[in-house]
Amino acid sequence: MNGFLLATPGGVVRTTGTRASFDEADAAAAALRGGAEIVVGALAFDPARPAALTVPEQAAHTAGPWRPAALPELPGVRVIGEMPSAAEHVARVTKLVELLNDPGQPLRKVVAARSLLAAADAPLEAEVVAAHLITRHPQANVFAVDLTPAGRPGDTLLGATPEVLVTRHGRTVTLRPLAGTLPRLADPEADAAQARELLSSTKNRDEHAFVIDWIRERLAPVCAELAIPDGPEIINTHEVWHLATPITGRLRDPGTTALDLAILLHPTPAVCGTPTALALETISDLEGDRGFYSGAVGWCDDRGDGEWVVAIRCAELSADGLALRAFGGGGIVAASDPRAELDETSTKLRTFLGGLHCELPAQG
Repeated sequence: MNGFLLATPGGVVRTTGTRASFDEADAAAAALRGGAEIVVGALAFDPARPAALTVPEQAAHTAGPWRPAALPELPGVRVIGEMPSAAEHVARVTKLVELLNDPGQPLRKVVAARSLLAAADAPLEAEVVAAHLITRHPQANVFAVDLTPAGRPGDTLLGATPEVLVTRHGRTVTLRPLAGTLPRLADPEADAAQARELLSSTKNRDEHAFVIDWIRERLAPVCAELAIPDGPEIINTHEVWHLATPITGRLRDPGTTALDLAILLHPTPAVCGTPTALALETISDLEGDRGFYSGAVGWCDDRGDGEWVVAIRCAELSADGLALRAFGGGGIVAASDPRAELDETSTKLRTFLGGLHCELPAQG
């Protein structure tokens, strides 16, 4: 895919072509200040890794949701591997819980992820996959990003995320971080009870509070006003319930752009952990390079306005369209149950793979 797509419930940004590309976020931010009309693309999970940011040849921003004109049939897609296996993920989480229960160490939360490798019977087209995702998840933020600027020619990041990292319009900044999750249930009464359980869960509220406290600390220096509710609310996707907190701020300096804010806020404890640097180091030791999973996807224009979403419920598609690596993770705290954390990753993986009619393997 030679371009960029971000389709949110409120609007669609689509670009084609490349005037300039950047593998460093600071260089892209400088380009905006130097006259570039818009920058689009993705930040890797690890800020030290190459980004995939572009000044496009052409850009279009349309209001309202994306409604694909056609929905071509997808080729068959099947899971062919796990990284790590379900048993190994449970073992990793078990060790993390033991570590987090050690009062002598400073870690309070670590997000642990696993991925599934999938093969397609014929090449997948990024635009067609995105169309299927938006049809299945109409309230999600669906994206497709060319990863060529990061040194991965032809690879594409695809996803349908429920989480907005940050938006900036004028001096108004809005966020809606998510942390704390339980799966949806088929029975309506049980599903409603599940939502109530999440809202009252000490473990999940503590996990959510780590995120909110960190965001407050990061935004306080750049926002003259910051409105944060006392407690989270419940939101839902097709697969899960989430704890969410809507946050609004007003910038002190109108020169602070949406890209500046994304760089400042990413990665949040919702996808990394607390404290951030130590959690990031722990994740790198356990998982290696996550690539663009739990990175950020978005755009910023020459006025500084823009929108960045968190790259979860996503996969990386190979340049030939025949291979996918899909990701799912969950926040681990001292009270986490390893088997429940495995189940949470499977539920999240279904958000993406379900859109391709791909079944997850049995966990045993």
